[in-house]
Amino acid sequence: MTARTRRTDRTAADREVLQVGLERRPFQDAYHVLLTMPWWRFFAVVLAGYLAVNAAFAGGYWSLADPIENATPGSFRDCFFFSVQTLATIGYGKMSPRTLGAEVLVTVEALVGMLGFAVTTGLVFARFSRPTARVLFSRVAVVAPYEGVPSLMFRMANARGTQIVEARLRLTLVRDEVTAEGDPVRRLHDLELRRSEHSAFGLTWTAIHPIGPESPLFGMDAAQLRETLSDLIASLTGIDEGLAQPIHARYAYGPADVRWSVRFADILRSGPERLVIDYARFHDVVPLEEPPGAASGSVHTEPRGARPA
Repeated sequence: MTARTRRTDRTAADREVLQVGLERRPFQDAYHVLLTMPWWRFFAVVLAGYLAVNAAFAGGYWSLADPIENATPGSFRDCFFFSVQTLATIGYGKMSPRTLGAEVLVTVEALVGMLGFAVTTGLVFARFSRPTARVLFSRVAVVAPYEGVPSLMFRMANARGTQIVEARLRLTLVRDEVTAEGDPVRRLHDLELRRSEHSAFGLTWTAIHPIGPESPLFGMDAAQLRETLSDLIASLTGIDEGLAQPIHARYAYGPADVRWSVRFADILRSGPERLVIDYARFHDVVPLEEPPGAASGSVHTEPRGARPA
């Protein structure tokens, strides 16, 4: 039995998840870990593995009695660089194996090098070819009237030049509740959106959830969101028009990320020949009392401050 601390998405309570009772195998998810870790860490792992393998084989050569032709006897450095030449199949020709033990090590190292470079090449290709979404979510969500109904809103932007076709958006409320039997549970509620699908998501999109009597958020305020450790999970899926492959994006809002009685700042500026989207104000909010368009002279489309196309 092992215990493992794992941090997931941004959560309301910003809690760490401690997993206990799961059997852990060191290399069980090695491919997944190498595929999803940041690029700098991936190259650091590859470099460390490359140096470790060469050092291990250099130690094997060094333990033999004068195994390498033209190498300084007892020199670990020469053994190490001979290992580099063998592993990478460089073969400068200056140093070569001279004993049976060295020949055996060269044979094994050549096989290890061939397999290692094949695996590394496959991982690099998989990382480069993996489709990813560049969807920008607003850092905050707002609760403000929309068409006379209190509504929860957040906005998204497609940061790529290509469109996301058949885009589908889901919003889920995750919060602590107590069952009729008195058992505490972490329950999920799907929040209905005014529009949950978009045929061609190319620029910006504001998601709107009306907080009516049927909404799980009905009657809640900021304090209750904090008390129930509520999270709002937004999940977007679609097909990248350029890659013709499925992509997805996800973002989480906690109680501290939900702003009340404010609206998003306008990001559209309309001119005679062009429409300008000001992403510098994408995350900004303004008081409800401020007249629409007063700060930026925007022309509003539905929903305010964003263009759903």
